[in-house]
Amino acid sequence: MKYREQTIETLKKELKIEKDIYDTVLKEGINIDISRGKPCSEQLDLSNELLTILKDCALPTGPADVRNYGGLQGVLPMREIFADLLGVKVSQVMAGDNSSLNMMYDSVQRCMQFGVMGSTPWNKLEKVKFICPSPGYDRHFTVTSAFGIELITVPMDNEGPIMDVIESLVKSDDSIKGIWCVPKYSNPTGVTYSDAVVDRLASMECAASDFRIFWDNAYAVHDLYEDSTPLKNIYDSCDNAGNPNRVYMFTSTSKITLPGAGVACFASSDANIKDVLEIIKYQTIGPNKVNQFAHAQFLGNADGVRAIMKKHADIIRPKFQAILNVLEDEFGGSDIASWSKPLGGYFISYDVMNGCAKRVYELCKNAGLVITTVGDTFPYGRDDKDSNIRIAPTFTNTNELDKACKILVCSTKIACIEKIMADK
Repeated sequence: MKYREQTIETLKKELKIEKDIYDTVLKEGINIDISRGKPCSEQLDLSNELLTILKDCALPTGPADVRNYGGLQGVLPMREIFADLLGVKVSQVMAGDNSSLNMMYDSVQRCMQFGVMGSTPWNKLEKVKFICPSPGYDRHFTVTSAFGIELITVPMDNEGPIMDVIESLVKSDDSIKGIWCVPKYSNPTGVTYSDAVVDRLASMECAASDFRIFWDNAYAVHDLYEDSTPLKNIYDSCDNAGNPNRVYMFTSTSKITLPGAGVACFASSDANIKDVLEIIKYQTIGPNKVNQFAHAQFLGNADGVRAIMKKHADIIRPKFQAILNVLEDEFGGSDIASWSKPLGGYFISYDVMNGCAKRVYELCKNAGLVITTVGDTFPYGRDDKDSNIRIAPTFTNTNELDKACKILVCSTKIACIEKIMADK
């Protein structure tokens, strides 16, 4: 239905139908959460062997005992896996503890406190700014906001962030020190950056010599289908452009093995790695190498990672397809909702008619469905269009998803019909 083309009388009838459905849902006492990208229990079970896999703790390449101090850069077999997945040298990889977000936070903190390879510490500057492609990952925005960094919203399209805007900004403003990127199956849009976008990020002229790309490749191997979307190697592009130190890469096993007990990764140029190691040697004796060693034995190599990710895809693909089928059945060809159709990652980006997302959120919440707070996918929590809603299908079971879709569809129709009638 083209809702905005209907008469007031038709809209009133449609609104009554949806409100009757909504009132029925209210009586069911539903409690479902699709707000965050969490693996379900069935996915976590795939890695239970991690809990019992260790028979000894001696590295096969030497006498080192991973139970002891040392190894600031992490266990070699785990670094080799990350290096293979990211397309960099082993020397360019640091394996850490379970949280890549923690490594990102620490990276911003180091830049603030110590600068970047001898540059002025950012906290000594009058102003520091970060570019934030949006809609994007809310935790990126809150990390930089916590340090008092000014956030600049730049829109996304199907190729990635709008590069004409970014290039113009960084060329003329030396207070712009970084950009957040989720380059593959972006959170929440599902977009994978095109080769052209990767190359332009790598080669663009930056007024700030210490500008860094914070490349959060969280979904590097999180394909839902066999025909995965390739992502160009950002480090190679930077190196070829004469900017080998421009990128900080991050990833982790959080949605590969156990999110609460995984292994995170920081990768960059050899010069950047050296710079970081010189600082963190005062911070820590080393990461949890026992956990890293267990992961290396469990995963084996990069092909082992890809094998377990196919099992993850088999579990969560039907959940994505179920939601996408409902949205197509209910809103295909309509004028009040649109959505992404991701080939991987953990989210569906759902856009309702402008000015209606907060009302949809309120209706869902009252009916027992928790969705991501409207605005969280934008810097400072401000979605000026009041339109974007992030859907995370993975954590719930199929029965819960059916109920969640019913609530979401009903709430969308009520919110949008109300607005159309008010505008008329």
